Amino acid sequence: MTVIEGHNSKITVYVVSCWILAAFGGLMFGYDIGISGGVSAMDDFLILFFRNVYERKKTAKENNYCKYDDQFLQLFTSSLYLSALVASFFASKAATKLGRKITMMMASLIFIAGAVSSAAAQNKKILILGRILFGIGIGFGNETVPLFLTEVAPIQHRGAVNILFQLFITIGILIANLVNFITVNIHPNGWRISLGSAVVPAAILFIGTFVISDTPMSLVARGKPEKGKTALKKIRGVTDVDVEYEEIVASCEQAKQVKHAFRNLTQPPSIPPLVIAIMLQIFQQLTGINAIMFYAPVLFQTMGLKGSGPLISAVVTGLVNVLSTCVAIVAVDKVGRKKLLIQSCCQMLICQVAIGFILVNNLSETGGLDKTLAVIVVILVCTYVMAFAWSWGPLGWLIPSETFPLETRTAGFAFAVSTNMLFTAIIAQSFLTTLCFMQAYTFFFFSVWILIMGLCAIFLLPETKGIPIDAMVERAWKKHPVWKKLF
Repeated sequence: MTVIEGHNSKITVYVVSCWILAAFGGLMFGYDIGISGGVSAMDDFLILFFRNVYERKKTAKENNYCKYDDQFLQLFTSSLYLSALVASFFASKAATKLGRKITMMMASLIFIAGAVSSAAAQNKKILILGRILFGIGIGFGNETVPLFLTEVAPIQHRGAVNILFQLFITIGILIANLVNFITVNIHPNGWRISLGSAVVPAAILFIGTFVISDTPMSLVARGKPEKGKTALKKIRGVTDVDVEYEEIVASCEQAKQVKHAFRNLTQPPSIPPLVIAIMLQIFQQLTGINAIMFYAPVLFQTMGLKGSGPLISAVVTGLVNVLSTCVAIVAVDKVGRKKLLIQSCCQMLICQVAIGFILVNNLSETGGLDKTLAVIVVILVCTYVMAFAWSWGPLGWLIPSETFPLETRTAGFAFAVSTNMLFTAIIAQSFLTTLCFMQAYTFFFFSVWILIMGLCAIFLLPETKGIPIDAMVERAWKKHPVWKKLF
């Protein structure tokens, strides 16, 4: 048993089950990230929906950097994130009024509808409709799951528990890459199997909502104090929870004084976490990670890998992503959030510059990379993914979920989720066009942003390791040399 500042807890089978079942919301998101790029590179899919891209891809002298440049093909990926952007604000209201548990249930059901629609699509309209339904499910899931994990986690394990969301995203990406590797050889409907298989993680989350308890904070805030205390005892595995329970009640009483959560985001206690939350989500995408994860098979084809090489490389990248996220689970509550972010910026910067340098000097518009150089690029991509996976990936979700005061937590996190979805959509919609226009210099573009985000982490981000989520204002923001001026 661990005791920290009167917060008693022990790890039980039930609480671990709650963490894992809820984290399947992350697996839904990751599966879709991973599946899109592989499906976009399948000939059967292109012939049915994007015939012009298929014809261009087969042209012998086609420009390496431009063969997949098609706005509708990119819309296939980005439409999900645009719908998730809008859905996140409705999810914020649902999470507040209905609770975290019901909102996760809604996310799973809508996602299942998206999987069925996408797999059954016979034309672009139904295909895009499926993507939009996927997006609504993602919006509801990404809004709720990180909040749920943060609120049920013991303080000493909060970082590690929240990173389960990112870990399951990476597992979802890896599974998607493996599925694509198998279905690419199933003609003509392998792509339907890839998209339809998204029902599996969503179904597990749906079933899981009947097992897990809603968070004590959500129950108390919705006027169910006795259920809240019972839930707290159950997820802590002990009966002596009075200190933590009183803190939750006090926070909920304070939150009741706020009638307009979104309006209150402009008040001093919420401005620093709002700025940091939005900044983290923007920077998370401007690392270039989703450009690589969405289009890994396409990207490796561009770099000269042929046959099954691109999908194999994507699987390897996905495996590195999973294993490196496990490093974050171990390190985040020991090393701290800030050090991981800064270290990873150095590693990612070196990798992006090196990839750009190799491609600028060795990949022509119509040729291919030397096999040795192609392997080096794959290694650099894996090293880059490694750095992202133990830092900006999981911490981009963890820090916003733990730094807002209760009265603006769901509203503030909705802004974080919507910002993530907006910039994910922008990257998804523009990357292939940017690759065509900027070619290998695209990697230098992302390198500049990595340098900027490293400086922001150094000067603007407080360390939140070991601070109770209801003490962030007093112990993090009011003591920070930049943000304390607002108080």
